[in-house]
Amino acid sequence: MSVASLGEVMFNNCYKGRRVLVTGHTGFKGSWLTTWLLRLGADVYGLSNNIPTTPSMFEALGLESKIKHYVADVRNFDAVSDVVNEVKPDFIFHLAAQPIVSVSYREPVETISTNVLGTANVLEALRQYNMSCCAVIITSDKCYDNIECVWGYREDDALGGKDIYSGSKAAAEMIIKSYFHSYFSGSDSKIRIAVSRAGNVIGGGDWAKDRIIVDCIDSWSKGEPVVIRSPLATRPWQHVLEPLSGYLLLAQNLAEKPDSFHGESFNFGPKAEQIKTVEQLISDLAFYWQDDFADGKCFEVINKHLFHEAGLLKLCIDKAMHKLSWQPTLTYEQLIEFVGDWYKKYYQGAQDMLVCTNEQISFFENNFSLLVK
Repeated sequence: MSVASLGEVMFNNCYKGRRVLVTGHTGFKGSWLTTWLLRLGADVYGLSNNIPTTPSMFEALGLESKIKHYVADVRNFDAVSDVVNEVKPDFIFHLAAQPIVSVSYREPVETISTNVLGTANVLEALRQYNMSCCAVIITSDKCYDNIECVWGYREDDALGGKDIYSGSKAAAEMIIKSYFHSYFSGSDSKIRIAVSRAGNVIGGGDWAKDRIIVDCIDSWSKGEPVVIRSPLATRPWQHVLEPLSGYLLLAQNLAEKPDSFHGESFNFGPKAEQIKTVEQLISDLAFYWQDDFADGKCFEVINKHLFHEAGLLKLCIDKAMHKLSWQPTLTYEQLIEFVGDWYKKYYQGAQDMLVCTNEQISFFENNFSLLVK
């Protein structure tokens, strides 16, 4: 069996030769998903209004030349509808969003319009689409009304949010539920949809604002300690390939088992051992950059909180494990190695980053396959 075919077996060869539309494909998660879909033999189409960061993984991997790239804003219904009708997708992964909590405080209306109206536009385009399609709508773990419980939130727990970003994701979930029951739940519907929730996703190629790994890499690449606010805050850290494998499995199940999982939500999170403090994560990741610290100090703590941040938020992943036979694949040590190695190679300019990215996906596919045997 060739290395490339491992992923095809992993997803029962369901993406090969299929038309797949990814919204938000120029972002961090979208670029990883696009790369993986290309490995799986899919015909990939992307919709995004811009390349959100400089540098960007999308550009570093040269993805624009490998797919059909549409420049459009998900808040523009006509543009979204035109793309859907032109592409005629078999699958849609809706990732396009304003994903940064701190930005939501500065730009609340833009955050709400992108995350809520953008989702509604994708759903409305699907409603008017007269062909079969399986759509996975990605929201966030922050859609839950977080009261900082020590147990993980289940898919049927209350939605809500104390900040604009969380509120926008909870509102998007309500729109999805309304569209499902109003238009897609009937036996005559050609559309199959499901919702995915994940959070604290890290990995090489992320340069978005106000994210801890991005702040670390930006500072360390300059030989400076990173400034952090909450060293003891705990997060369930997971590599980006973990939830993406869940998204792909979920869409596969929608296609192969039309009566199963339609209209349902699924959490994708890491193993319990990967719930670490910010300080622990930074200290472990700093190993890859230790030669760049003149005084050995990799971070500094400031007592300045610009906005509300949850101290604890984790998800219960039992449903995905039992219903989809999905499970987290990487150990915490492998997670750190993946992240540290990707960025170090990028800043050293020592390797084609598309090759590096595909090597990590290949490793993940192989280890996932070993787990499910």
